[in-house]
Amino acid sequence: MKSASRKLLLAFSALGIGASAASTYVHYRLLTDPAYASVCDVSTRINCTEAYTSQYGSLLGIPVAPLGLLYFVFVFLMAGLAGRSTSAARDTAPAYIFASSTLALGFILYLAWASYFVLNVFCILCAITYVSVVAIFVISGGATPFPMTTLPGRAPRDLKALVSSPLSLLLALSLVVGATSVVAFFPRDGAAGPVPMEAVQLPPVTDDERAKLAQWWEMQPKVNVPVPDGGAKVLVVKFNDYQCPACKLTHDMYKPIWAKHAAGGQVRYVVKHYPLEGECNPHAPGGNHHASCEAAAGVIMARSKGTAARLEDWIFTNLGPPVMTPAQMRDGVRTVGGITDFDAQYPRALEEIKTDAGLGQLLGVNQTPTFFINGRKLPTTLQAQYLDAIIELELQK
Repeated sequence: MKSASRKLLLAFSALGIGASAASTYVHYRLLTDPAYASVCDVSTRINCTEAYTSQYGSLLGIPVAPLGLLYFVFVFLMAGLAGRSTSAARDTAPAYIFASSTLALGFILYLAWASYFVLNVFCILCAITYVSVVAIFVISGGATPFPMTTLPGRAPRDLKALVSSPLSLLLALSLVVGATSVVAFFPRDGAAGPVPMEAVQLPPVTDDERAKLAQWWEMQPKVNVPVPDGGAKVLVVKFNDYQCPACKLTHDMYKPIWAKHAAGGQVRYVVKHYPLEGECNPHAPGGNHHASCEAAAGVIMARSKGTAARLEDWIFTNLGPPVMTPAQMRDGVRTVGGITDFDAQYPRALEEIKTDAGLGQLLGVNQTPTFFINGRKLPTTLQAQYLDAIIELELQK
């Protein structure tokens, strides 16, 4: 393998290591911390959370991000060792990289198809890993000096050379241990459940943070949100989709705030429906939220039975992967919400959802969740202590 090819393989594998390590961190936080909001969630379409928490974000229950990290580490080690080994090893190293990259290429093409055409989302970190895999595939293929059909015959000799080299053997064992650790210890999807309200202590907000937050908040444009405030001093309106991972995060993360301000009637929290599904929201972009209308309708129906909050918790707890189908959602509405006449009530519920979605469109809602606090649109998802501080600022006015 020529020096230029080796350097390029090292560079692209290092790029892949950085992106997949960041992806692994983000996915780990999503699985273990319901309050975590990823910095790469720019909008509904540019969204890492949607990709990681979908059924395509895991393979046999194991998140694909750490698997990608192991692949890039393997390529980096092979390219690195090729520069320190015999001429035979330098020739065979790109072949092993090319063989592994062929499998990786097929896998990322599948993931890219799922992301762009099924989920309709663009994951920035995922895209970087896709580019890295394609580059490694092309470079290693061009650097392999012999037909790939001869690789199986060369494998016994290369394995013997690996065992005879202490450094190579140590690195190989480290990679095996790392892969085993990922399978054994990385949390599976669904590991993070809702955080109990009584277990959450909001971090304090310093005076300096509060002053900067107040200045920033006053700069946010204010619009007329035609939702009755019921005499409350602060009206919080959330436009919500029950199959949106970020909506689940804010549902769990902000629960202590609503519990704190429940007494006294000074803060009113209203959920409006903005499902990302065309059946009940003609303004929604395409996506895989195929049971969002059924979920929103079920919550509407459950209000009269007093089971709406319980049904919301159940829906978000079972967000996926895999994503619930409309039939599964209806079963949950019946068993958890106690709704036995779903089909009869569904047309009326759809009308309410469409009205909410139309209001969201008028207010410029283009992603979920979107919050309005006393008419000011929250441009980003805030940590709970800062949202609570904004509510306190509004109460003081």
